[in-house]
Amino acid sequence: MGHELAGEASETQSNSADRLYRQLIVAVTAVAAAWRIFYLVVAKWSRHLMLNDSLYYSSQAFQNAHGHWFRNVLGDQPGAEHAPLTSVLLTPSSLLSNHEFWQRATNTAIGIAVIPLIAIVARRIGGRRVAVIAAAIAAVYPNLWMNDSVIMSETVSTLLAIGALWFALRHRDRFDMRSALALGVVIGFAALARSELLLLAPLFAFIGLRRQPIRRWAGRALVVTLTPLAILAPWIAYNATRFDSLVIVTTNEGGALRGANCDDAYSGPALGGWSVLCVVDNLDRPNEDASERAVRLRHEAVSYMKDHAARLPVVVAARLLRAADLYGVRDLVRFDVGEERAQWASWAGIACWWFLAPLAVVGWRRQRPANGWILLAPAVGVLITTVVFYGAHRLRSPMEPVVVICAAVALAQWIPVPSFVSRRTT
Repeated sequence: MGHELAGEASETQSNSADRLYRQLIVAVTAVAAAWRIFYLVVAKWSRHLMLNDSLYYSSQAFQNAHGHWFRNVLGDQPGAEHAPLTSVLLTPSSLLSNHEFWQRATNTAIGIAVIPLIAIVARRIGGRRVAVIAAAIAAVYPNLWMNDSVIMSETVSTLLAIGALWFALRHRDRFDMRSALALGVVIGFAALARSELLLLAPLFAFIGLRRQPIRRWAGRALVVTLTPLAILAPWIAYNATRFDSLVIVTTNEGGALRGANCDDAYSGPALGGWSVLCVVDNLDRPNEDASERAVRLRHEAVSYMKDHAARLPVVVAARLLRAADLYGVRDLVRFDVGEERAQWASWAGIACWWFLAPLAVVGWRRQRPANGWILLAPAVGVLITTVVFYGAHRLRSPMEPVVVICAAVALAQWIPVPSFVSRRTT
């Protein structure tokens, strides 16, 4: 009888803990939503687009909505300068009047969804306490919310990156073909938002390497690696009908490489960064299509790197320091302002990063035995992207949720929350 009463009491306490946890996550998400919507309406209601990547996404979504699919900004050439998923998601809102505002609103809604998703992943990693703290950090973290009202891909890619993290944890626990396939599908869609997220496929393929028989691991690793390519296949085939050269995801890698490998990016204030002037000087060739231009710019970038190989260690070091907001900070803020992020929000994001990043390292070390590689993989992807291309904190967006969660793991040791919530559950 006593055991039955104890069991009932334990179940009642668990139900109460779950109810309180859900209420806290709903409350945090509501606060996050209120701030994001307020900022959207106050700061962006009548804000016109500037000359940056948002013009491409907005224009392509608008043309999609009116039957001219995946065209360039001017509408007379096929466009694949950026991955297509963001433009597709913005297409329905492009049918509305004041479509630029509603495109921003769509991104804002996606950004709000990031908050509970971070909580779900954080709970799986560290329990309710970590989940509540992670959601609270995500609600106010400028490096998340200041992207939500900008018509670019960071918000969508952040959502899919945290989704890939959840499926990676699920695959680690189940390690069957179905979980491997699901993880590969999510990575494939993530790559359709930001092409560099394709790096998550080979990185997450290492899951199970040390815990599973080699043949069992190899089969599932192959599924994780190849499934994203199957998701990309229709886009690749479609581009084969539009461009003269092969386009895997975008035609942008040539410009990204050329703008990061030129005199402006190898010395001076933009050291380790990216210069639009190095690309603009190379655009006036009317007989080239976008894919041919990408090939030419890539060859020019590689040639420049070979000719200035002695500078590469310094340049790469500057790129890494820029990605960590430790070098060229004023230039990074100027870059943010040029992409329609408020100057004060950019500085606030840098200050918050300086606070959260060291905590994230502490939290990651505490998670290393169980979840270390899974949590590290997005950071490795960002590291590779930064070394190959250039340093900017916008390229850090796929790892920002990991920073939030790992910082929450560290803070959970010191921040008190209701006793029910502190109980670890998975």
